[in-house]
Amino acid sequence: MSAPHTPVLLDEVLEWLQIKPEGTYIDATLGAGGHSAAIAEKLTSGRLISLDRDAQALELARERLKDFGEKVTLVQSPFSRIAEVAQELGIPPVDGVLADLGVSSMQLDQAARGFSFREAAALDMRMDTANDELTADEIVNRWSENEIADLLYREADEHDSRRIAKAIVRARPIRDTAHLATIVAGARKQWGRQRLHPATKTFLALRIAVNREMEELGQFLSRTPATMNSGSRWVVLSYHSREDRLVKHAFQEGERAGTLRVLTKHVIQPSEEEMSGNPRSRSAKLRCAERMPVE
Repeated sequence: MSAPHTPVLLDEVLEWLQIKPEGTYIDATLGAGGHSAAIAEKLTSGRLISLDRDAQALELARERLKDFGEKVTLVQSPFSRIAEVAQELGIPPVDGVLADLGVSSMQLDQAARGFSFREAAALDMRMDTANDELTADEIVNRWSENEIADLLYREADEHDSRRIAKAIVRARPIRDTAHLATIVAGARKQWGRQRLHPATKTFLALRIAVNREMEELGQFLSRTPATMNSGSRWVVLSYHSREDRLVKHAFQEGERAGTLRVLTKHVIQPSEEEMSGNPRSRSAKLRCAERMPVE
């Protein structure tokens, strides 16, 4: 397996953004900084503003991006606040926006954060540990069986949600991520050959709920066009069907309203070569839209 911080669909992101050396850009989801570094390398007099709600991600990326100096500005903020951040910084309408949705490789690789079931760790899953209160532990050990079942089905399309919720409630108190993964694996039906770990969808649903990811994404999608210049490119990478549907519909609504032009009529997906070298890219989907002239 290749280095865990390999940015997904990097060549395609740069191609669709059509970066101008003197332009202003926002990377709304900094993560480990791979996409930001590649964008910054293409700038001369331009500027990049990179956001992340995760303080640890910001510190690691700061080290990776330090050689770019004042060309790159890092801001701790959820991407739902993109318009407020642009206003607070006093930047002009930007020439491109990138959002790489979902959990970063760095978060998955730090067992103590609780995002992964590869090692036993506290059931946390918060991206912003300083400001967010809800944890995965609260959900699996305190929520009702019906609430858990509804969450698993709604957020991750988990068809065994009822069986899993019942097993979770019976097994309480659930100690850690490994304990939860074992309970879920025992409760799920086996449907043919399993490509993913049986607990994958449960962990996805918990992470989405803890970090209010769908609400954050909805706000980001509605607020971003106001930050964009005429002809500005907007690239979004999503990793599961619900995210991708929201992005697709937002782009289509923008096109109907005359504010956006959808450039990717079909999603762009990683090549076989990229998926082989970086398995975490396998579910990625890229969509791009262009900001239409403001009346």
